[in-house]
Amino acid sequence: MGNVVVIGSQWGDEGKGKIVDWLSERADVIVRFQGGHNAGHTLVVDGTSYKLSLLPSGVVRRGKLSVIGNGVVFDPHAFVAERKRLAEQGVTINPSSLKIADNAALILSLHRELDATRESSNAGTKIGTTGRGIGPAYEDKVGRRAIRVIDLANPDALPERIERLLAHHNPLRRGLGQPEVDAQTILDELTSVADEIVPFMDRVWRLLDEKRKAGQRILFEGAQGTLLDIDHGTYPFVTSSNTVAGQAAAGSGLGPSSVGFVLGITKAYTTRVGGGPFPSEQDNDVGQFLGEKGREFGTVTGRKRRCGWFDAVLVRQAVAVNGIDGLALTKLDVLDGLEEIKVVVGYKLDGETIDYLPASLADQNRVEPIYETFEGWQDTTAGARSWSDLPAQAVKYVRHIEELVSAPVTLLSTSPEREDTILVRDPFQD
Repeated sequence: MGNVVVIGSQWGDEGKGKIVDWLSERADVIVRFQGGHNAGHTLVVDGTSYKLSLLPSGVVRRGKLSVIGNGVVFDPHAFVAERKRLAEQGVTINPSSLKIADNAALILSLHRELDATRESSNAGTKIGTTGRGIGPAYEDKVGRRAIRVIDLANPDALPERIERLLAHHNPLRRGLGQPEVDAQTILDELTSVADEIVPFMDRVWRLLDEKRKAGQRILFEGAQGTLLDIDHGTYPFVTSSNTVAGQAAAGSGLGPSSVGFVLGITKAYTTRVGGGPFPSEQDNDVGQFLGEKGREFGTVTGRKRRCGWFDAVLVRQAVAVNGIDGLALTKLDVLDGLEEIKVVVGYKLDGETIDYLPASLADQNRVEPIYETFEGWQDTTAGARSWSDLPAQAVKYVRHIEELVSAPVTLLSTSPEREDTILVRDPFQD
């Protein structure tokens, strides 16, 4: 039995929530290894919808250990609110079912304020963030001034940590025309919630090593998608962390040999939220059709997603960058009823045909997609649980995607319900 890392192969919003929940039934430990509470997903379990943004998907299943790894930036107040919201739905989260890495960096109110200030500025800093403070928190982590979960357990040392943080933020705030933050405000913000966080704190690297040695199956759950990776995405229109499979090791404290099978969640078309390049975007009736039928609105923000055709160039690049072993293809049913379906198979850039997304933002904005057109299907794929339930043209579409991106389809999702899944190969059996 191996471990599995789940990543998004596009710009996020590929339907990871359902797949992670489906896999979590086979796992013993579910680990979030990057991001924050800016990227959410919806789980539908026995007809009940659970909206998660910070907590791992395993929290809604009894008998599973959920872990928030050190690669996550952790908002303590968002945690308390999300835990309370789930409790109202009958989901109990306690220190025996959830562990938080003691070395995870915290998101504070000043991070959210800085995020919002930059997004509302006319200084060219707007990139379409969720305003949750994720980027500024990662900046402080890299700048070696972050306050971390472990600091909540040492209140006597907090004033010094806060002064170090404010030595950076207050001059920055003055330059942005914002009032300075008083150290006592941050101290009160932290001490008011510390008692609700500290009991969940643990040395996650050791805990996961023990679980691995005991033969327990670990599911690594990523947020966002490959094209939002700080290094490999459409920079600067990206998130502030590494979203690729390699981050599962660094963001949890386990070595890369422990990652195991890499499952790339891939939507049967393409969407993205916020600004930035999008070669296959359809700002027309097709995009409207995909958005409405696919219910393409953000779980956390409610923002409408931009929609376009499947881009095999981007997914093939994601397969290479992540070392993807298999795809979980989602939302195939959204394409039901279309007369024809298009797929991007290459780009034109300055008259030259290329088979990759350039690193330059200027080039990304100028590439022209080369499309291949497929005959659509009129029968429904919704709820299909075997290949024989699928229209012939839908099967042909899936098989051709496999060829174009050089990766097999391991799972095929045909509705938000977890049972409506065609299993080709169990990633945990790899």
